[in-house]
Amino acid sequence: MTATHLSARAVIRLSPLEPGEDVRGFLQGLVTQDVAGALPAYAALLTPQGKVIAAFLVWADGADLLLDCEADVAEALAKRLSMYRLRREIAIAVDASVAVHWSPAGGETPDPRLADLGRRWLAAPLGEPADAAWTAHRLSLGVAETQAELADLLWLETNAAELNGVSFTKGCYVGQENTARMNWRQKVNRRLVVVPLGESDPARQRVAYPALGLAVNHRRVEDIAPEAVPGWLKGALAGEV
Repeated sequence: MTATHLSARAVIRLSPLEPGEDVRGFLQGLVTQDVAGALPAYAALLTPQGKVIAAFLVWADGADLLLDCEADVAEALAKRLSMYRLRREIAIAVDASVAVHWSPAGGETPDPRLADLGRRWLAAPLGEPADAAWTAHRLSLGVAETQAELADLLWLETNAAELNGVSFTKGCYVGQENTARMNWRQKVNRRLVVVPLGESDPARQRVAYPALGLAVNHRRVEDIAPEAVPGWLKGALAGEV
């Protein structure tokens, strides 16, 4: 049986505790993507300055919402979301009975960021881990995902717009003002790119993957070599150089 379980991911469940409590409405006012419509969707919780606190995929489960996030930050993210809850009757906690699964082909749902990333679904935490295969696959496509790669960067610098991680029409959310301003200027000065490890700039390196011979760099757009730009990002960078 092919391994599908992403053991480095966890699931946070947001559940209404009273009839009529609107979990989607609660999250809609906090995160970067429109979660009022079709799910799953790629989104992030930002600082007021527009920098990444955590990125995740949002799934629907009846009246509940499930956040597919990195396991190492799941508890902290649940706690941060609970701070925004105030008096609303919403339960927010990691749900260990549900896990994230992935397959490069087959499975239930195309990844909302990029179709080439493969299929993703939520199910019981069964089977052998597929984390190594997933990491190699996403890095081969130039997609950053982990907290070490994304945290504290401006959301648009992580290629969020090109990966369907932000809505510019949904209305207010935390960090919306600076994110919208960058979009209106139509120029993102720096970008995350995956480069061969031997070409990685130590001053710009976020994470190195020696076993794969790759590294994630945060570089100024004019310093990014054309061969380091994946096809899905070429159009955006062409207008920023």
